[in-house]
Amino acid sequence: MSNRFETTFTALPQHIDENGHVNNTVWVRWMEELSVAHWQADALPDHVDAFAWVVTRHEIDYRGNVGEGAQVTGETIIKDGPRGARFDRHYEFRDADGKMLVRAKSTWAMVDRETARLMRVPPEVAAPFLPPEGEAG
Repeated sequence: MSNRFETTFTALPQHIDENGHVNNTVWVRWMEELSVAHWQADALPDHVDAFAWVVTRHEIDYRGNVGEGAQVTGETIIKDGPRGARFDRHYEFRDADGKMLVRAKSTWAMVDRETARLMRVPPEVAAPFLPPEGEAG
């Protein structure tokens, strides 16, 4: 359990736009895939079954790009605890040389699967994702 999660993505032919690099929509999809993988890896199984997440906001800074076949390391970081139903995730994507390509932040809101309503994030659900003491923000 950790406030950080990392995985590697490969730019496939279907990810490439008419400019010859990974399309902006793909970066957003990779952000979602990172978030979901982190949730599934570190949340308790009964929490995964009971709750879902929806995005309420994205902020993205594109600083570089890659072409077909390139490998990109994506990391999601949770810097602070939730505020009500909302939990912010930060993202960094780097190329094979460690160059920052994309930096982003998304605000996710927790949804009760049974009622389909937003709900305050319970402390026990947030706990596995909180930064270690002294590492916040």
